Amino acid sequence: MRTIKLEELIKECCKQKIAAQAQVYQLFSDKLFAVCLKYSRNYQDAEDNLQDSFITIFNKIEQYKNKGSFEGWLKRITIHTALQKYREKAPLQIVKEISDEDEMEEFDIDTTIFSVDVLLNYIQQLPDRYRLIFNLYVLDNYTHKEIAEMLNISVGTSKSNLSRARKILKEQLENHQKKAQKN
Repeated sequence: MRTIKLEELIKECCKQKIAAQAQVYQLFSDKLFAVCLKYSRNYQDAEDNLQDSFITIFNKIEQYKNKGSFEGWLKRITIHTALQKYREKAPLQIVKEISDEDEMEEFDIDTTIFSVDVLLNYIQQLPDRYRLIFNLYVLDNYTHKEIAEMLNISVGTSKSNLSRARKILKEQLENHQKKAQKN
């Protein structure tokens, strides 16, 4: 019954019905805001990204053809909207590529002892290019090839930025863990 209701809401949104748009917003805004937080430097940027995402969603809702998950479609638009904002703000800096043997920085610390807020805070502190690639690869399961196409960089640059992001996060989490053990 929920899918029938959702399909009806989508049809009403295609007709630019404000009540239907408000319902779609209410149903999905919390989940999409969580996506925005991953790709934003702070809470305010995440709010802006969410607002811009919903504007795009409602402008393009006719393009959704009931194939695949509606929530997945919303999430892709939200991610692309956030990435577009960063492309417009400042170009991502290209960094020297690393070799495949240096590619992966592994975590040797127990990340389960950190709260989601602590982890999100450290992810948000990453430089934009590292944060975007870390989120796309680790949290949203995009391949390096897909990331390279989205950000207009090479696959090697994507791998290099992911490695550097992991290294920075590892150092931050180790320092956080040391401070917590002292207290």
